[in-house]
Amino acid sequence: MPSQKIQLVNGEMYHIVLRSVGDTTIFRDENDYYRGIFSIYEFNNEKSAEIWKRRRDRIIEKKKEKFGGSPTSPELLATDKRDKLVEIFAFSLMPNHIHLFVKQLKDSGITKFMQKVGGGIANYFNKKYNRKGHLFNQFKAVRVKDDEQLHNVFVYIHANRISLVEPGWKEKGIKNPKKVIEFLKKDKWHSFPDYIGGKAFPSVTNRDFISRAMGGQSGCEQAIVNWVKHKRGLKNFDEIILE
Repeated sequence: MPSQKIQLVNGEMYHIVLRSVGDTTIFRDENDYYRGIFSIYEFNNEKSAEIWKRRRDRIIEKKKEKFGGSPTSPELLATDKRDKLVEIFAFSLMPNHIHLFVKQLKDSGITKFMQKVGGGIANYFNKKYNRKGHLFNQFKAVRVKDDEQLHNVFVYIHANRISLVEPGWKEKGIKNPKKVIEFLKKDKWHSFPDYIGGKAFPSVTNRDFISRAMGGQSGCEQAIVNWVKHKRGLKNFDEIILE
């Protein structure tokens, strides 16, 4: 999978989009979504995937014996030590693409991370669905330069899954705001529930910095509510859209 041809700088934050070739649906059932979440967690590691996999399997077996749980749940790995490539602030899995809000920690960290994530999901997907070839286009990235863009990215990433309950909402508006807000709070395939006190996949993201910038749990929730109800509070929104 080719990498994005822009300069990616350590310590800077980026909104990343990874879209499938031909808009192929890559998350077709719950197991596919779990695999996507697990890949985001697992491949955020400088270490070799094979070395990491052997250690991961030992941890999973020990924790399953003690606690039970799905073998694809990142929470089984919550105490494992990793040499992270990026800091993951937020994510959203869409049927044919992935949104990420990250900070680069190491030289070429984002590129390495996206190559691992894209390759890992493609290997799983091609094997499961008897498919060959590339699954993803090159990822797209835009740097988040200030607090205003940070706010916009947070809202945009977590509002993306609205289209699953109200198709065409970006053009037609939202007909049932209450239903949409409840959906976003309960839907576990993005990081929003973890920002408002839920426990979907809390080990995947580091939320401290963003939560403080957004005004805590109530600020995170209110940002989404305002956007759903009023499309309010998002200036210079087009600067962070990558679709």
